Amino acid sequence: MASKKKKTALEMSFFDHLDELRKRLIAVAIVILVASVICFSFVNQILDFLTMQAGSLELIYTTPAEAFMSQMRLAFTAGALITLPFTLHQMLSFIMPALRQTEKKIIILLLISMIFLFFLGMLFGYYVVFPYALAFFLGFAREGLLPLFSISRYISFVVSFLVAFGVVFQVPLIFWFLGRMSIISSSFLRVNRKYAVLIMAILSAVITPPDVFSQLLMLGPLMVLYEVGLLLVRVTERSRARMEEAHIQ
Repeated sequence: MASKKKKTALEMSFFDHLDELRKRLIAVAIVILVASVICFSFVNQILDFLTMQAGSLELIYTTPAEAFMSQMRLAFTAGALITLPFTLHQMLSFIMPALRQTEKKIIILLLISMIFLFFLGMLFGYYVVFPYALAFFLGFAREGLLPLFSISRYISFVVSFLVAFGVVFQVPLIFWFLGRMSIISSSFLRVNRKYAVLIMAILSAVITPPDVFSQLLMLGPLMVLYEVGLLLVRVTERSRARMEEAHIQ
């Protein structure tokens, strides 16, 4: 009888967690929906911003619903991006009760750093790398060969390009976390640098639009971020060594 009561309590606890997760997911969905509606009212300004680097380039649409559906998707994407801190906060709040105090501080630091690096990567991609990529593709235009980009293809290209840079800017943070957990070391990263370059080349081919130039533009920053991550791991190791030495003394 006692075991049955214990089992029921555990089941209720499990379903309580599921209920809390459901509520948080609903909250995230509502916030993203509201943000998307707001973004849709400014979708022309968002589109102007995304085409700012393209100069006098004019977009076209080839089906009756393409322009409307493309703007809907752009508004939803913008809504999801600007509410990313709220989404991550909800996921973090769900797992926080199971963590120790020191773990909570590390996770909060990781969350803030992730958001900062993600948007920093997008800004870097848009203002530093994207103009060169766009100029390269527009350079093929000539008499009788005009660059006519459909709105859906252009938005898809820009968004995937920028999100890819936001993702790869997490590399130093991932290295720092793995180094802090003693999963990787700076010597390991140095010795396996050549294999890392190969992996980064493959990663660049996967997460960027399917052209060699965009992949090369991604590979360069990835290699720099790899070195930054290696430096962070080395700093973490030195800090840990000083703490251990002080503890011994």
